[in-house]
Amino acid sequence: MIYNFLFPSKPDDTKTSLFLLGMRVVFGTLMMLHGLQKWNAFEQMSSGFPDPIGLGSSTSLVLAIFGELICSLAFILGFLYRLSLIPMIVTMVVAFFIVHGADPFVVKELAFIYLIVFLLMYFIGPGKYSLDNILKKLIKHKR
Repeated sequence: MIYNFLFPSKPDDTKTSLFLLGMRVVFGTLMMLHGLQKWNAFEQMSSGFPDPIGLGSSTSLVLAIFGELICSLAFILGFLYRLSLIPMIVTMVVAFFIVHGADPFVVKELAFIYLIVFLLMYFIGPGKYSLDNILKKLIKHKR
């Protein structure tokens, strides 16, 4: 059961896999840019960063950077794909529903777009052009 969750087998046709690779690169890179911006401004942002779930501003910023920078890199590479998407999805849920919950839709629209894309990508899987697919083949070959 865990094996199928971590290394889904479908979709694996070339066109779909190339499309998924393109989606991973585009949306992962865009999300990484947000995380990189936070990383570079960590000192300035750490004291005033929103603390929507009561962990402290610095901890919330570290979690946002992890979700937006580190997990985005894994998402792009297709490495532990679904596990890497969970913090990205949680970050967008917090941004959309909590941090920007009372804001007009135009302010929280970007978080909503990322949330929908990441949810859809979570369910469809990484495609065959991913590190998870390579790992799946290596594990299957060793069995």
